Amino acid sequence: MPELPEVETIRRDLKDKILNLQIKEILILDNRSLKGESVKKFKEDLEGSRFIDIERRGKLLIFKLSKKDKFLLVHLKMTGQLIYKNKKQIIAGGHSEKKDDFNLPNNHTRVIFKFSKDKELYFNDLRIFGYLKIVNEKQKDNIVDNNFGFEPLGADFTLENFKQILKNRKISIKALLLNQKLIAGIGNIYADETLFLSGVRPARRVDTLKEEEIKKLFLSIKKILKQAIEKRGTTFNNYVDSSGNKGNFIKYLKVYGRQGQKCKKCGSEIKKIKHAGRGTHYCPDCQK
Repeated sequence: MPELPEVETIRRDLKDKILNLQIKEILILDNRSLKGESVKKFKEDLEGSRFIDIERRGKLLIFKLSKKDKFLLVHLKMTGQLIYKNKKQIIAGGHSEKKDDFNLPNNHTRVIFKFSKDKELYFNDLRIFGYLKIVNEKQKDNIVDNNFGFEPLGADFTLENFKQILKNRKISIKALLLNQKLIAGIGNIYADETLFLSGVRPARRVDTLKEEEIKKLFLSIKKILKQAIEKRGTTFNNYVDSSGNKGNFIKYLKVYGRQGQKCKKCGSEIKKIKHAGRGTHYCPDCQK
């Protein structure tokens, strides 16, 4: 599943490529990807309009339309892709299981946006867990407020607010980091990497964390996410950004996907367990 750094990379790239281009036509190949809206209404809202901004909250992309009070919400979920095509040049953003997934359109293509200047955007989704939804501003705000917690790179994600999130909770710290209604955008990869950097074991109960550990964890969240964005995300299988390049953060992973290998810090063997419903990686010596 694309996490915050991958979605942020896609957002930045698409802002450079499709903003203010007229949407000439929408092709709906599978209406299961449309959430709560008819094909006719979806096309009416989009065709003839333009995207004038692209925002993000956690893993949710928010496309602002030139039509008054209209927004397109896009969530990639587990296997969603947004693939940009400029004439005959194909560059992609999203996760791919096979190299030929970027031959377009393909069996996983659900929606096609045709823009002016022969540019196209493909929404592909193997498992059809992702979605596209048209909303007004009030609906958008309600969805964001009710489903997405603090933006971890936002100005309101302060140490004091982080302490309030942790207060009186008896769940594990990893389960908390994965809870999108508390902190939006952190998934399995970056939870494991954040906890390694902060020296905290994933299964530690939140109410056992000391003041210094909380501060270190808070700083680690921001540091890991910023580094991952700088490296344009993490590539497993064939994920590429919308410039057609692989995410380079895979070279900097300390624990995720490294079970059985030596810790880069202390030399101990990296362990993998099942925790919080996910495969979880940690160093038994560096993390307490």
